Amino acid sequence: MDSAAITVLLKQHFALDPQTAKILVVGLGNTGVSVAHYLHSLGFKFAIVDSRDKPPMMADFFQQMPDTPVFTGGFDEDAFQVATHLVVSPGVSLNERAIIKAIANGSKIVSDIDLFACSVNAPIVAISGSNGKSTVTTMLGEMVKAAGIKVGIGGNLGTPALDLLKLNAQLYVLELSSFQLERTSALNAVAATVLNISADHLDRHVDLAEYAREKQRIFRGDGVMIINADDPVVYAMQDKDRKIFTFSINKKADFHLAFKESTEYLMHDESCLMPLAELPLEGRHNAANALAALALGRVVGLDEPVMCNALRKFRGLDHRMQRVAEIRGITWVNDSKATNIGACIAALQGYSRKVILIAGGDGKGADMNELVPVIKEKAKSVVLIGKDAALIKQALNDCVPVYSADNMAQAVRVAADIADAGDSVLLSPACASLDQYKNYQDRGDKFTKAVLTLVDGAASPKAAALVLPSVAAI
Repeated sequence: MDSAAITVLLKQHFALDPQTAKILVVGLGNTGVSVAHYLHSLGFKFAIVDSRDKPPMMADFFQQMPDTPVFTGGFDEDAFQVATHLVVSPGVSLNERAIIKAIANGSKIVSDIDLFACSVNAPIVAISGSNGKSTVTTMLGEMVKAAGIKVGIGGNLGTPALDLLKLNAQLYVLELSSFQLERTSALNAVAATVLNISADHLDRHVDLAEYAREKQRIFRGDGVMIINADDPVVYAMQDKDRKIFTFSINKKADFHLAFKESTEYLMHDESCLMPLAELPLEGRHNAANALAALALGRVVGLDEPVMCNALRKFRGLDHRMQRVAEIRGITWVNDSKATNIGACIAALQGYSRKVILIAGGDGKGADMNELVPVIKEKAKSVVLIGKDAALIKQALNDCVPVYSADNMAQAVRVAADIADAGDSVLLSPACASLDQYKNYQDRGDKFTKAVLTLVDGAASPKAAALVLPSVAAI
């Protein structure tokens, strides 16, 4: 779409006129920088504000756009009061005082996803949910590539949506968070899904109901709804006037699991697509992810054999049920991306044998009691780290043996000490990582490094973990 056509749509949807709009971009991170380049390319006037004194991307940004006004070190309310439009990065809460006052004074909220939706002719597939959205986004992206279609993949995952425009793709696959969706109104995806709903980001959302409502915004428009029949909150989001595909790992649905002559298959209606055993990912929750991806791919016209071949080659994403090593009969699995309770529950439910669980971090206000039933059923023992370890310990109330560790290296040593051959040790924290690590990737990397250190020693993992002066059972 050319610049003139985009400008017309922005005027229609948001009263965004390059001649009169005064836009304030809130946040100088990846999203904010992508917005700045987009606005500059269309000739809009804008400024940037960031609460940090020295945003990490500021030096590079000044080299690229030295004449752009940038305010740092807090949210200057004067900058907000002159703005006709605010483009607020997902990492910034809309409940900031300066933002609330600006909205009350007439400033309009526009998201980067809104700007993207007004700038593409190609269809958009939108994917959200508490857990699995990065996996499904990447799965579907690989399917589209295998079909020979030029695809742009990003949003909350990897490349910011506006940076995908330069690809001029035939199809866009976007992962979208609740923070992106709560400020988005122009998206009309050809196919959309909320994979599941579980307690997450309750430090930003009032309650689970509000969180679910923000997720449901992904279904605005008239595209096909992909609905998880196993999740009652998602199932209730159906619009009976829309075309719907359902998926389930527990019951009959449009895309589901079923046994045929003692082999379990991924199914579309009554058609066997591929044996579940050929899906090279751990955990039954990844079967649900695969079914969701197949449903989305069906909507955009992908051939089912092509999609299944892509699934057979899909090895998963880093830090998402990623097998790190098998050391003397003990399997070590990195699921650091499990930053909320629902993700941890899904990971544990994928095991038929009890595992040793490493968990903990910043619980983000979630109710740790929700972990108790699945840990009691699926965990042999638990090793806790991080800010909210005591809250998890209190919730578990000695239903399984619980140990504590000061850091990831110690946690791995404790797990090695208590594990037997045939056991799996699963890092699935159920918490955010920022209390101790840069991000969940850093946390997962620390886990991997600690596990691989066990290989370096001549002693067995148990011997390597015998002396733990700063670690105690609790």
